[in-house]
Amino acid sequence: MESSGVARSTGSQGSVAVAATLGLATACWVLAIREMNGMDMGVATGLGSFGFFIGVWALMMAAMMLPGAAPAVVRQARAGAHAYAAPVFVGSYLAVWTLLGVFVYAVYRPHGTSLAGAVVIAAGVYELTPLKRHFRARCRERLDSGLGFGLCCVGSSAGLMAVMVVLGVMSVTWMSVVAVVVIGQKLVPARAAIDIPLALALIAFGVLVIVSPGSVPGLMPPMAM
Repeated sequence: MESSGVARSTGSQGSVAVAATLGLATACWVLAIREMNGMDMGVATGLGSFGFFIGVWALMMAAMMLPGAAPAVVRQARAGAHAYAAPVFVGSYLAVWTLLGVFVYAVYRPHGTSLAGAVVIAAGVYELTPLKRHFRARCRERLDSGLGFGLCCVGSSAGLMAVMVVLGVMSVTWMSVVAVVVIGQKLVPARAAIDIPLALALIAFGVLVIVSPGSVPGLMPPMAM
């Protein structure tokens, strides 16, 4: 009887954790889309003030990263000794992604299509490296620290995030495309039959961005086309 009650309690904690995580992600999608409206200028996108950008970036990261982190949040909720274990895990996980935004703000400048294409090609190559496979595997393992989990997931998704930043850091379209791939890589084990074609597609797309940027919708502001 006691073990049955514990199991029900654990299951309930997991259900609440999933609902809260996905609910927060959904709310952040709505807010991020509202804040990003009218800001996308492709490679010519400006970031605005530091405070504005970090606020929007935090919303974007919560929207994009929380769905794929839901299994880890559930594990933390079930195993945590305190009710606040899962919220602390989520908060520290998102803090890592927010700090990445500080780095982006420091190094980002509006740029040309050649640089954008080169970064996309580099991201495709990164998808094939042992370092990518290491971080992706770590991102799927059980980690008790939200900070550690966040660092591993940043390492896993660094190339994909760079693609989003250089193609349109305020583009809802690129945000959505990258989010789908990131979530898939967190939830599905690595498979060469999927991962290699994805990497090659990124490399080919990077070449297209360089040689024919006008064929990529939204890459350049209308006045530059």
